[in-house]
Amino acid sequence: MTIEDYLAKNAELYPDKVVVVCGEERCTYKELWHKVAVKSHDYDGREIIPFRFTPSVESLATYFAIHQANSVAVPLDKDLPEPLFQDFKKELQHVTVPKGTADILYTTGTTGKSKGVIISHDTIVANTENLVDRLEYTPDLTFIINGPLNHIGSLSKIYPVIYTGGTLYIINGMKDIKLFFDAIDKAPGKVATFLVPTSIRMLLQMFRKDLAVRADKIDFIEAGAAPLFKADMENLMQVLPDSRLYNTYASTETGIIASYNYNGDECIENCLGTPMKHSQITIGEGGQIICSGRTLMTGYVNDSKLTDSVLRDGKIYTADIGEIDEKGRLHLKGRKGDVINVGGFKVSPVEVESVALMLPYIKDCICVNAKHPLLGNCMRLLFTSDSKINIREIAEFMKEHLESYKLPTYFKQVDSIKRTFNGKLDRKAYVES
Repeated sequence: MTIEDYLAKNAELYPDKVVVVCGEERCTYKELWHKVAVKSHDYDGREIIPFRFTPSVESLATYFAIHQANSVAVPLDKDLPEPLFQDFKKELQHVTVPKGTADILYTTGTTGKSKGVIISHDTIVANTENLVDRLEYTPDLTFIINGPLNHIGSLSKIYPVIYTGGTLYIINGMKDIKLFFDAIDKAPGKVATFLVPTSIRMLLQMFRKDLAVRADKIDFIEAGAAPLFKADMENLMQVLPDSRLYNTYASTETGIIASYNYNGDECIENCLGTPMKHSQITIGEGGQIICSGRTLMTGYVNDSKLTDSVLRDGKIYTADIGEIDEKGRLHLKGRKGDVINVGGFKVSPVEVESVALMLPYIKDCICVNAKHPLLGNCMRLLFTSDSKINIREIAEFMKEHLESYKLPTYFKQVDSIKRTFNGKLDRKAYVES
């Protein structure tokens, strides 16, 4: 079955149930399926169809209709300028994809050209079942989507809701926080959401009380895209003591692989849990994380060389470094290229950043490689705060929590920390020439 088959099934089971709320728009399962059936006639089979995925019922219907017409959907950013949209259309005119392809998803890197990732219908269903099984989606759940719908972080949350017969509540980002809390308040029952770490930090720092008074309504919060620091994990556990709080390991290429409820067992930083039902993880040379199973991409568009460099023998060889503990749980240690070599010692910048963020007055930070006239490589910690900070105080605190070789040589207070669109620290922006 495809995800559209589950939509059709639930249109029969729950015809008058609201499937999506978006602003003033409300649409039932029966209405959405009717829109999909009608719109599918606009698309011819086997065509590759790019479109801007706006937060709207119309875009949601378009996405499913393209699949229903046996065509390939290429969801693009809602604000993509017209010249760039035309460039995508031109590039895709002569692309061929394997039978069973559902989507081409373009990843957004910090440098270089975006890569088109080929996703099959089977991959979508496998990702769906992974999430339903591990995160326990139910028909009475309202899931709040607040991120870009053309990326896996948000797009993959549509599937389990449709699969289980739940309700989607789509808001246009987290800039208007009132819309986020309104979505929680208006939901008839329990809610869940996916948040990048920067959004979680914002909620904890600026809207802690607003979140706490709604604790009884929050079934679970899933975090992904970047590491969630332990201080934030512990703070969120205090605010939402009875909610399930997940760290998930996923990417466009690997699909949804593993997840860990750190509010249900042990609060372990960078622990991503055991592999989900359709996924497997092994650790290769140097700690490289290798993923296999039904959730993997088919390959990259028009780039067999790049495909072969990461997808071999049915396995994705990621750029992530990790280890598996005695309970079979994956622990993320960092990414290739991010590890900083200081005097022959290899240091994960994430560990340094996590300690710095234990200080309540540090709002955000990044640890990067720096040059030193005598030492060669050293580390520099850039941080933000609402007040002027005594750097010696930070250094003394970190000295109590880190080995000496892991201590930054330079500290600097800055106005902001550069991040990518999905909340990841933009480390490439700080590379010294």
